[in-house]
Amino acid sequence: MKSLYKGIQISCVVISVAIGLQPIQGVIGFQPAQGANTSNTYTIAQAETPPPLFGDVTINRKLSPDPLEVRGMSGGSTQGKDIAGRSDSPTGACSGFYDSKPDHTINLGSKIDYLKVQVESPEDTALIIRGPGGEWCNDDLEGKNPGIAGEWLPGKYQVWIGTDDKNKYVPYTLRITGEK
Repeated sequence: MKSLYKGIQISCVVISVAIGLQPIQGVIGFQPAQGANTSNTYTIAQAETPPPLFGDVTINRKLSPDPLEVRGMSGGSTQGKDIAGRSDSPTGACSGFYDSKPDHTINLGSKIDYLKVQVESPEDTALIIRGPGGEWCNDDLEGKNPGIAGEWLPGKYQVWIGTDDKNKYVPYTLRITGEK
């Protein structure tokens, strides 16, 4: 999936350059290349840069920006109980289907008294986090969106986002916040 996203991104740039447009730094859009025929003028609105796809996160002392967001595609063929090594955790059932490799890594440089990691998706998703002290699972913290909140120890956390159905893939945004 990561290579598909890069391929689409590269294809858009190649097509844009071929028709006489050039990328605008820091903006999602294009402008006429120098010397290009501008008799047909197109206005492209500046847009906010979307959260990164399958991004990893490092938090040292304070979360900034808050909330911090990364995106991805959930789902896979591996059962949650096989990733977590159990059917239930203190935060919920280890249900759903996932890719065998984690979707994200969260590295915490110090203890954080309160942190909430929540999935936002148009479909029902599930969450598994493996880190210092074990594995935590959740299916429906708020509606159909899973999440895990509380005190977090320093270290490396692997994050999997799954779906209820085997080999079903849906888009999501992973929100990480210090707000209660």
